[in-house]
Amino acid sequence: MTYVAHYQSKEINKASDALLNYIEDKRGDYSDIVIVCIGTDRSTGDSLGPLVGEKLKRVKKPNFKVYGNLKEPVHAINLNSTMDHIKNTYSKPLIIAIDASLGSSNGVGKIIIRDEPLRPGAGVNKDLGEVGDISITGIVNVGGFMEYFVLQNTRLHVVEQMAGVIVKGVKKALKQIELQVEQQVRAI
Repeated sequence: MTYVAHYQSKEINKASDALLNYIEDKRGDYSDIVIVCIGTDRSTGDSLGPLVGEKLKRVKKPNFKVYGNLKEPVHAINLNSTMDHIKNTYSKPLIIAIDASLGSSNGVGKIIIRDEPLRPGAGVNKDLGEVGDISITGIVNVGGFMEYFVLQNTRLHVVEQMAGVIVKGVKKALKQIELQVEQQVRAI
């Protein structure tokens, strides 16, 4: 598990390195990288996933796909059908799930990268199952009481900053993977 602060530009390297390490641990076990950005733009606090997806959908890399953005969010209603679609479309995808979460007051603004699935909806007492092989979670606000109200009243600035760090970290990790593949091809 790696913790990254949303407000420091040097944290982009930390996020990228953690993500790259987790992806490399699974090398050979996947054919495509699929990022599932969970959330909705109807709630400021829950918009982290769609904001990340909106920025990542422009990344054109082979064997890379993003689900969930501002126009077509992945949320509680369509999460299962999206995951079914992914399982039916890709033979061995490495799924990276991204979502907002609630936490303690000293955790707000932290991004957590884990080598384990995400449990979307847990912060608002929903059991939507597990998603992904790797998870990236942004703690957008304080949890524990009136979670829906707290998500509605989360500062967009914090969410936007977190999205920026996540996007830059993912892009940097993808670039490193691309360079490693090119080096392997040249070595053959």
